[in-house]
Amino acid sequence: MSNHEDAIEMLRLAAQPERAEPAAMKPYLEKVRHGAFRVTDGDVTELRAAGFSEDEIFEQTVSVAVSEGLDRLDAALEAVG
Repeated sequence: MSNHEDAIEMLRLAAQPERAEPAAMKPYLEKVRHGAFRVTDGDVTELRAAGFSEDEIFEQTVSVAVSEGLDRLDAALEAVG
């Protein structure tokens, strides 16, 4: 494996794509997956009002965003490979 392949594999593990998603967060996480540019401060405020901590929101957001990005990378590499 090359250095970048090692780094990508470490990122895959760190992202924890199998992480359980709280049901109340699913609409927000779908927004992150399919249109992160549409996430607003209001979305985060709603999650905080629902009882999620800043850490929980951050961890779920990063996990979903990185996992989605890696899925897209895999698709691109397959298309050009």
